[in-house]
Formats: sequence, C-alpha cells, structure tokens
Amino acid sequence: MSTITLPQTRERLFTPVLIAGCVIILISFAIRSSFGLFQIPIAEEFNWLRADFSFAIAIQNLFWGIGQPIFSAFAEKYGDRKAIIAGAMTYAAGLVFSSYAITPGQHQLLEVLVGFGIAGTGFGVILAVVGRATAEKYRSMALGIATAAGSAGQIVGPPLAQTLLQQLAWQSVFVVFAAMILLSLLALFFMRVPAPPKAQHQDDGMGKIVFKAVQDPTFIFIFMGFFSCGYQLAFITAHFPAFIAEMCSAVAPGSIIQALGVSSTSTLGAVAIALIGVANIGGTLLAGWLGNRYSRKYLLASIYLLRTLVAGAFIMNPITPESVVLFSILMGALWLATVPLTAGLIAQIYGLRYMGTLYGLVFFSHQLGGFLGVWLGGSMYDLYGNYTLVWWVGVGVGAFSALIHLPVREQPWAERQGLAAA
Repeated sequence: MSTITLPQTRERLFTPVLIAGCVIILISFAIRSSFGLFQIPIAEEFNWLRADFSFAIAIQNLFWGIGQPIFSAFAEKYGDRKAIIAGAMTYAAGLVFSSYAITPGQHQLLEVLVGFGIAGTGFGVILAVVGRATAEKYRSMALGIATAAGSAGQIVGPPLAQTLLQQLAWQSVFVVFAAMILLSLLALFFMRVPAPPKAQHQDDGMGKIVFKAVQDPTFIFIFMGFFSCGYQLAFITAHFPAFIAEMCSAVAPGSIIQALGVSSTSTLGAVAIALIGVANIGGTLLAGWLGNRYSRKYLLASIYLLRTLVAGAFIMNPITPESVVLFSILMGALWLATVPLTAGLIAQIYGLRYMGTLYGLVFFSHQLGGFLGVWLGGSMYDLYGNYTLVWWVGVGVGAFSALIHLPVREQPWAERQGLAAA
C-alpha cells in the first residue's frame, strides 16, 4: 500500500481516516455483538448443549485475540488497507462456511476464521491508523470516537439480527452478515493513511521494541488489567440475552418496559444489548475526552471499580425487566470506555511506531478473558443450571483490574530510559 502524510488533516478531529475507520468498526461490531442471539436457535435446531455453542464463541474470542497482534504487525509492515481487506475476507468466509456447520466441532473450527476476521477489521488495526492520522491534542478523543463506533454497531446489530431471524433461517442471516462485512470495504476508498514514524535507530526494530516492552512491569500491569474487560464484555454479549430470557421475570402488562415496545423477555435480551451500546457511546466519548485531561491509569482503575459495583449490585437483587434496563444503561456507560484509555496509554508510554502491535498484544489478554467468560458461562450453566458463579467471577476480576492499574507508570518510556541511563 502507498501511504502519504497528510499534515493538514492531522490538525482536525474529524478526518476521512477517522470516518472510514468508524464505518468499518461499526459494521464489524454490529455482526460480532449479535452472536448471542444465535445461541438458542442453533442449540435447539441441533439439540446441542449450551456449552457447545458457547465454546464456539469462546474460540472466536480467543482467535480474535491471537489474530490481533498478527494483523497489527502485518499492517505496520505491509500496509493497513491490505490488513483490513484480508480481515474482511476472512470474516466473510468464516460466516459463510459457518452457515453450513451442523456439528459443534464444525462450528467451533470455523469460528477461528471469524475471530481472525474480527481482528483484521477491529480495534487493533483501526485505532493504530486513527492514532497516526490524528494530532496529539485530538488523539484521545479520536480514539474514543472510533471506539464509540463499535458501540453504534452494538446498537444496530442485535435488533437487526433479531429482525432477520424472525424472517430467515439463521444460516441465511450469516450469509447476509458476510455480504455486509464485504460492503464495508468501500470505506477504504476514503482511507489514505499516514505512514508510521520511521525507526530512528537499529535498536528500534519491531522485534526488539516488543521484547523490551514485555519486560516492562508497566506493560505487564496493563496486559493483566485488560483481562477482566474481555471477560465481562464477552460473557455479557454471549450469554446476557439467554440469561434474560430464562432468569428475568415476565414483562408486566402496562409497564414502562412494555410501553417501550418490549413485550417478551427474548425481545428484552436484544434490546438490553442495544441499550448497552447506546449508553456506551456517551461513556466512551466521555472517556476519550477525559483521557486528554486526566491520568489515564486512574480513569481506568475507576471504570473497573464502577463495573465491579454495578455487576455485584445487579446479581444480588431480583432480576426484573426494570433492573435489566438499569444494569444495561450503567454497564453500557462503562462498556468500551477502557479501550480508548488503554490504547491512548500505550501510545503515550511507548509511542506510535508500533502502537498497533503493542496494543494487539495487550488485547490478547482481553480476549483470553473473553474466551474464559464465554466458555465458563456455557459450562457453568450446563453444570449448575444458572450463571451465578460466572457473574461473581466477573466481579472478582473487575476488582483485580481496578487495583492492578494503580502501579502503572505513565511517564513516556523514552524518558524513563533516559533517566535510567543518567
């Protein structure tokens, strides 16, 4: 790919690169966030255990994490647009082939492709591009906007999937989604990406920089802290609709919830995921704005603490339509707020040259958490008939993440090395 430097656009918040990146992330996450709605239809058609489909989504999350540093490194070496095209093609292939899967093993294997596809069209590649295309004074806000685009996808994805599932077989819905992800590549015509900064010394090669970063305690703290984010988000995305359908009390006739057009708990499940997305747009934009003004590590610690309190209060009280809506709004405000702050923290400490690769490595921890959250959700449900234990594990890891960010050193790495040498 040919890259060009556009200094005049870097001084603006809204650039063609930001807008194109938002379109790709929106469509990618609209599809990804809807997978929980397929859990019951697929399990009922083939008489699968809950854990069978859950493990497929868990594999998707794991290989999303494995693929993230791979696609990010590919983008930094061969070009962002090539990486995004490869990701979209892989994503579409995984969806189309999954529509023919009739056994748990087939579906689980094909989710490897879907996971890699999400990696190529998701945060790791897009946020690095947006970060390079945006001036420092706007960077945290631009990262917040790009992250919020994922929330916008979460708003439209589940209701769209629910509508399509009422009209089409789930296999046909997968094919429709594959066409959507391919159409998102049209946004690349508007993405002219500034080249990554050149390495100033021979010691600044990707391998050496990554090796040094993973030896830095601050990088390890960020890596470990992102685990709970993946656990909580993936578990809720995959299991919340089924949890609501089975554990929530019925929607009362004449209630405010019914007045909003929600008449059943199955519909409430799709609406809850969409509400999380709506609230997260405001929360993510606020996080991006605050990240330009206050300590990112303390903002991250605060978000994880609030998540812990919200989840704990929700599971300790009766599950009603009203509590589901309240939880969705509160958790949604904290949902992806960690992403622009984490990405911004990596850029702040380690620079822009290999931001995508370093963020991809940290994001692998996020997806390890996602794998565990989705897999444990299905396994514990089959074992105990409920999700209670999995919720409490999420509360515990959230508290851990709040604490592990406190010793993070926000000083730029180059300055720290200079001080150490002095």
